[in-house]
This record gives sequence, structure tokens and C-alpha cells, in this order.
Amino acid sequence: MILRTGHRCRAAYEWGQHVPIAKAAGLTDAEIERIPRGPDAEGWSDLDRALLRASDELHEDQFVSDATYAELASHYDTQQLMDLVFAVGQYHLVSMALNTFGVQPEAGAPGLPTP
Repeated sequence: MILRTGHRCRAAYEWGQHVPIAKAAGLTDAEIERIPRGPDAEGWSDLDRALLRASDELHEDQFVSDATYAELASHYDTQQLMDLVFAVGQYHLVSMALNTFGVQPEAGAPGLPTP
């Protein structure tokens, strides 16, 4: 969700910092490369698709749709659902600040994929 949010916000620093974290957490290169294509790209599990969709809905509409929320609620408890929303909101804020202040990616960090 952080990578999807960073990509949607066009936050190059955010993307570059979180690709290694995502890999350390177990995401594959193929999954990371697929994130910019969004929740409708082939290869996502239903849960991953719902997580990406929630990220997009929060970005575009500032809320998670009932259908997406119901899908996520079948996997997560209330606290976890709240954490998902707060995490996306926090990384929107961070992305806004990084972009506004012109923070550049660190040398050697993965570059932000083009849309």
C-alpha cells in the first residue's frame, strides 16, 4: 500500500526508500514492477487486489468503498482496517511534504516507474 501510494503521489523518494523494504518483507521484483499497473493487473491475489484498490480509492475518493472494505474485513480485524487507512493517509502526507520540499531520491535508490 505504501508503494502504491508513493507511486500514485509521484513521490520518487518514497518509492526509492520503500522498494528495498518491500523486498525485505518478501515482495518479489515482479510484484513490485506490477504495483504501478494497479489492482486490475494480472497476477494479484484477491487480497492484494483489495489492498491496492483501497489505496487507489483513498487516493481518489478519500474513502474506501463498501465492497472493498467488505473484502478487506474478511481478512483483517477492525484495528487492522483502521491501520490500513491511517497508513495510506500518513504516506500521502509524507509524499506531499517530500514532493513540495523537493527531496530527491538517495543515490542508488530505485527510480520511480513512469505511469
